[in-house]
Amino acid sequence: MEFSQLRIFQAVAEEGSITRAAERLHRVPSNLSTRLKQLEEQMGVELFVRERQRLQLSAAGKVLLDYTARLFALREEALGAVQGGVPAGKFTLGTMYSTAAIHLPALLARYHRSYPAVNLHVQSAPSGELLEGLLTGRLDAALVDGPLELAGLDGVAFCQERLVLISDLDHEPITRAQDVQGREVFTFRQGCSYRSRLEAWYASDRAAMGRVMEIESYQGMLACVVAGSGVALMPESMLASLPGRESVRAHPLQPPFDSATTWLMWRKGMMGANLNAWIELQHTQPCNMA
Repeated sequence: MEFSQLRIFQAVAEEGSITRAAERLHRVPSNLSTRLKQLEEQMGVELFVRERQRLQLSAAGKVLLDYTARLFALREEALGAVQGGVPAGKFTLGTMYSTAAIHLPALLARYHRSYPAVNLHVQSAPSGELLEGLLTGRLDAALVDGPLELAGLDGVAFCQERLVLISDLDHEPITRAQDVQGREVFTFRQGCSYRSRLEAWYASDRAAMGRVMEIESYQGMLACVVAGSGVALMPESMLASLPGRESVRAHPLQPPFDSATTWLMWRKGMMGANLNAWIELQHTQPCNMA
């Protein structure tokens, strides 16, 4: 069993397709098929089953995927150890969209300047997908909505966000969910923690949400609200950065829905040199934790 085989196995598991994995790894599909078959023969088990034109992990494959992530992390840790703990190699950081846009640019620039030997990759997604990426080993660390109490994960607070509900300019003040009952709601797809918070806000007031329209960007949400057709929830810092913000009205929410803490999370026991360097840099440039 070689690291190159495990890298192919990991790519196919994450993509669910040999063709897409081949494109990601810049190889031909036949090469990946051969290497996977060799790996299965060496281990004496089938790692994938085909379901609806997509490759799904078998029970044995799921076990191997977990070990694969740990092996890659240990390899990076070993490289760092023999190099005197100097950050180097690949470091994949997941982040929520708003965090990436508002809080990360300066930190990313400093990290690149301070640790040029690190190949830093940043992936943006809803919190639910980021947590899945952490648990499967696809991500080394992730900035997610917290605090979280999940087995196998550690974390530190990163920043505090104030959340606001936005409406068209002419809307009356919104103090509770009943004030916007039945109105259209613009939000990210399922898995977004802010969407879950918004749903909980409606439920706490026994108010019915209107039709939910899934939008892939805060800019898109703002544009829809400006058109006067509904409401959206977003961090106040995100709203402040968007062109056209003066065309909507921001309504503060009541506790406990008025704020959220973003946490940096990682798998327990996986504190390598790259992650440790990020945390140290994060502490020297703290975000607003008010």
